[in-house]
Amino acid sequence: MSDAKKIATRESYGNALVEVGREHEDLVVLDADLAAATKTDIFRKEFPDRHIDCGIAEANMTGIAAGLATCGKVPFMSSFAMFAAGRAYEQVRNSIGYPHLNVKIGATHAGISVGEDGATHQCLEDIALMREIPGMVVISPSDDVETRAAVKAAYSHVGPVYLRLGRLPVPVRNDNPEYRFEIGKGIVLKEGRDVTIFATGIEVNEALEAEKLLAADGIDAEIINLHTIKPIDAELIVKSVEKTGKAVTVEEHSVIGGLGSAVCEVLCEKAPAKVLRIGIDDVFGESGPAAELIKKYGLDAENIYKKVKAFIKEN
Repeated sequence: MSDAKKIATRESYGNALVEVGREHEDLVVLDADLAAATKTDIFRKEFPDRHIDCGIAEANMTGIAAGLATCGKVPFMSSFAMFAAGRAYEQVRNSIGYPHLNVKIGATHAGISVGEDGATHQCLEDIALMREIPGMVVISPSDDVETRAAVKAAYSHVGPVYLRLGRLPVPVRNDNPEYRFEIGKGIVLKEGRDVTIFATGIEVNEALEAEKLLAADGIDAEIINLHTIKPIDAELIVKSVEKTGKAVTVEEHSVIGGLGSAVCEVLCEKAPAKVLRIGIDDVFGESGPAAELIKKYGLDAENIYKKVKAFIKEN
């Protein structure tokens, strides 16, 4: 896929807000002095009266978003994942989650691929934090097409939604007429019989590349895109793993509390099986070029291939 068009999901988010905003005048966008980085400045240029810059005050922005929701607006509040899910956690929980308000959280710059900004800005815990909030939908789209679809689905969904978005441009994989997005429904990208690889976010592309390497070694892997972490597609998870007997999860997030934990929760209750979780192994990140960090922390296709191969050999 080296020749595929690459677009950062944060940019797709900004473009999708404009598309949905043209159709729905009740959509408003809030930002915390990061409009250029979160790409909500794309929306601001077209709808300046429906964009609110709340300054470097994420907790206050959350309260404003909650207030707007009680007045019939559909607010999309935007900031880095570290600030939206981390700094403003209490306000998200108590002001949005507890009253189950119709607020959407566009959390950009998630994961290790934030790169040079370093550990303080590389949010590796946000999926765990957000999926713990009762009623919160958690979506981690894999590319431009999926992000645009997720934004539209988030607008239509009544209730709080957390959208996990990235800084790093990623290949557009879903640009085909068969693609359909539905909250809570995973997508089988490639059927297989030896192992199921569940991936989310930018790791969907890496999983697909790893599958090619596995196939060359005679390993037939099933690849499933779980763009929605909550509600998780338990039916698809069980169906696939009952066929393959083994599961691997791949995410640009801590192995604690994210996709891996969500899949394990399903399998331990409904279809016990061997599981390998690939993600950030309970450490903080560090400053460096995004591509080098992804490789160092074992989230690139080559490392996924090696880990899955060893996992199958051992089991």
